[in-house]
Amino acid sequence: MASNRSQSLIKFAENLRLYNPNNNSFDGSSNNINTHNIQNQSQKIKEIGTDQVGNNENNNNNNNSTRSISNRAAVLVCLFEDQQGQLRVILTKRASTLSLHSGEVALPGGKVEEDDADDIETALREAEEEIGLDRSLVDVVTVLESLPARNRITVIPVVGILWDRNAFNPVINTAEVEAIFDAPLEMFLKDENRREKEIKYMGDEYLIHFFDHETENGKYMIWALTAGILIKTASIVYQRPPDFQVRMPRFWNRSRQ
Repeated sequence: MASNRSQSLIKFAENLRLYNPNNNSFDGSSNNINTHNIQNQSQKIKEIGTDQVGNNENNNNNNNSTRSISNRAAVLVCLFEDQQGQLRVILTKRASTLSLHSGEVALPGGKVEEDDADDIETALREAEEEIGLDRSLVDVVTVLESLPARNRITVIPVVGILWDRNAFNPVINTAEVEAIFDAPLEMFLKDENRREKEIKYMGDEYLIHFFDHETENGKYMIWALTAGILIKTASIVYQRPPDFQVRMPRFWNRSRQ
């Protein structure tokens, strides 16, 4: 129950729950995460109450009645709090044998299947298949804006809270995943261990961000769409823009499926 949970994690979940994707976006400018609306919405916490946090049935951002599954995928941004009270996100390194994005860091997820009821189910199912994350352990608190990848796949980030990290015992599907690790969410707001590359595409000029992260088991590079999703998630959770120029692709704002 909420009374047994970290108050800071409950607060972070509230920030995500109150997020309104219709009033926040990457606008392609410098420090371009619009957090003004998130901060205004924080006043609604007293009306909603913390018992609403983590209730999947109250999430109204995930309307898939007219969605196309042929070019659609969902990823799970699964957040948990470590023993030091630091918020962290679960990531994977894709298997080197995969035909697409082999060996790259990714969020658990994959393409929508016909039997999936919605994007939330897709993200939870894929996470369970890839890393053995029981979907009953995850409270989905919001669904972020859909983002078109350059391979013409529309990616929907589903954000969930893993309230009890100790209850998760990873089981890696080696056909899809080479490694599982986690990283502090706040690192995606800091201008540390980060570099960028300017890209020109479809008449747009934007930045791709690269974050270097080292664990006991290896070194990882988190970049491109995955980095963009985590920059956005961190900005919502901590209610502040990053310490660096963002300049995400403008075409991301044109996808609101």
